[in-house]
Amino acid sequence: MAGHTQVAGPRSGPGRFSRRERAVIAAAALSMFIAQMDWFALDLMIPVIARDFGASSTDLQWLVSGYMLALGALMIVGGRAADVRGRRRVIVTGLVGFALVSAVCSAAQNPAWLIAARVVQGATVALIFPVAVAVVAAHFPDARQGRAVSTVLACSAVGTALGPFVGGVFAEHVSWRAVFLLNIPLCAAAVLLMLRFVPETRDTTASRHLDLPGGLTIAAGLTCVLLAVDQGGAWGWGSAPTIALLLAGAALLALFVAVERRAREPLIDLSLFRSTPFDVITAAGSLSNVVYCLIAVLSALYLQQARGLSPLTAGVVFLALSGGVGLASYRAGPLAQHRRPEALMAAGMATSGTALLALTWVRPLGWYAVVFAVCGLGVGLGWALTNVATQSYVPEGRRGAASGVVLTSLVLLGAVAVAVAATVLEAISDSAAEAAADGAAIETVLRGTAGLALLGAAGLLALMRFSHRTGPPANSPPAE
Repeated sequence: MAGHTQVAGPRSGPGRFSRRERAVIAAAALSMFIAQMDWFALDLMIPVIARDFGASSTDLQWLVSGYMLALGALMIVGGRAADVRGRRRVIVTGLVGFALVSAVCSAAQNPAWLIAARVVQGATVALIFPVAVAVVAAHFPDARQGRAVSTVLACSAVGTALGPFVGGVFAEHVSWRAVFLLNIPLCAAAVLLMLRFVPETRDTTASRHLDLPGGLTIAAGLTCVLLAVDQGGAWGWGSAPTIALLLAGAALLALFVAVERRAREPLIDLSLFRSTPFDVITAAGSLSNVVYCLIAVLSALYLQQARGLSPLTAGVVFLALSGGVGLASYRAGPLAQHRRPEALMAAGMATSGTALLALTWVRPLGWYAVVFAVCGLGVGLGWALTNVATQSYVPEGRRGAASGVVLTSLVLLGAVAVAVAATVLEAISDSAAEAAADGAAIETVLRGTAGLALLGAAGLLALMRFSHRTGPPANSPPAE
């Protein structure tokens, strides 16, 4: 693994991928699929795990929260480590670690054991999630980059919505422990593909030095913010612990900016945020992901608690969402070569908002699945374009760090939105104990989410009209 970027094998003709290039895409796609499927499969298994351990489902929410805290706090660090140390090396380390910790999770004998293992597992995913996109973006610097990245994100999206189905099958017919064991052969296959077909790439202009003060500062700051968001509903949003954590998080993040301005090799190149297209697309993508998270979480509650579907049946319905998201993610790259990403993202938000409004009035399960798929098309377009377009606006050597920034924004704001939606749902239902089964209250929150998507589409279109009058955005990729 030399200090310069290596390229494996000859390139194929324009618009086509060689066999070796398809293997590179498959390696990154499988890595993303594993992380997403495991995350969403666990959501439907928490009640089963709680019964097995004789614990409450509320106590076991830390299986999700602890994982999210570690992932959200370390993604930027993982992305920059990949740029400096080597992207293939870092993602392989993450995959091996994820497989080992999965085995530890499957052998857990009590809730504390399992929660601790999940926190470590979240840290290993921070070495996979932001790096997979950067691996593919670095391998395809030509016009095929968008389509290659879109394929990876389509597999990620399929993993997101397939997770509840897998979790439902295992919860009803096998064991929650087997879901963790399923990760091991999948990780082994991804590692083999990485080592066999993916050349090593890194930031050739950077030293091997990692910005440790910056990494510790941003990890601590994000942990404070995420912990406050996660526990704010239980502690009270105006309580002293919640406010103290939010203030501490804000102070640490401000300190991080000061540290980065003085660092010889900063963790994040702050000049990224001087790119208007990068800022706009990251913000729009974060809003689109907020809508995605709320649709996934609230619909899972609605189908199982309010409609009374089994985890397996609810998982089958979620396949419609995965189909829409996967199709939109796959087509996002080619579409972005001919249309401005902002226009496509506005269309996606308008589609998801309109479909989500319709979803709250649909009753027959077949039609529900059809509208669910249309929701998936809208949110999938926004999710994929955020990653596709932002990669084209950053230097090659900073793609891992940029991906970490984008994904951290998506995870952080998604987590905030879910926590706030849970509080609003309980307030509308007027019963914290019954809120998850209150179909009318869930539909009200989903209608508010639809309004958020439609407002986001309108705001993005207005911003585009303003930028058109003042001149085209810098660094905009040319249409073919």
